[in-house]
Amino acid sequence: MAGRPRDPEVDRRVLRAAAEVFGEDGWGRFTVDAVARRAGVGKASIYLRWPNKKELLASCLEARVTPVADIDTGSVREDLVQLAGQMLTSFFGASGRATTRLLMEADRIPEVAERVKELRQSQVLAARAIVRRAIARGELKPGTSVTLLLDAIVGGCLNHALATPDDLRGRVGEGLTDYAVQLVDFVLGGVTAG
Repeated sequence: MAGRPRDPEVDRRVLRAAAEVFGEDGWGRFTVDAVARRAGVGKASIYLRWPNKKELLASCLEARVTPVADIDTGSVREDLVQLAGQMLTSFFGASGRATTRLLMEADRIPEVAERVKELRQSQVLAARAIVRRAIARGELKPGTSVTLLLDAIVGGCLNHALATPDDLRGRVGEGLTDYAVQLVDFVLGGVTAG
């Protein structure tokens, strides 16, 4: 006889709590106890769904960390503004702190490290494709460094998130689209063809 069906709302609360706990405390202080308290559920509810804290964190990241989508609008400026917008949203969104901490700590978490490596690889390939297409279309100068251009934009997004004080994150988060446009226009000023 089957047991009572699992409540998807409990799953959502636990995954949200896991992102919050990991984002605030990092892997060293990430515990099922802390997640259970934050989610308002018993530890048994978590262990019914995930066998250990590594699997819990891996599921949390899969559910709450948004990968960079492949972008090809036909305009390098628009592509990069969308890329910057995606990055900023991931750093300032509900799981932003977890995303940021994940960049620093993933290699320390064996079950998570491989999944993060695959996510990073797909993001890098999508971002590099944007710049390579723009060079091929003649929008960017021949010889433009794909790495430096993307480092400036993605690094600018990450720095913006890291440098924003906690008490200003909500207000800064409201202006992410404008920031993405300003950042891309600034970076493109030195590499556009013409």
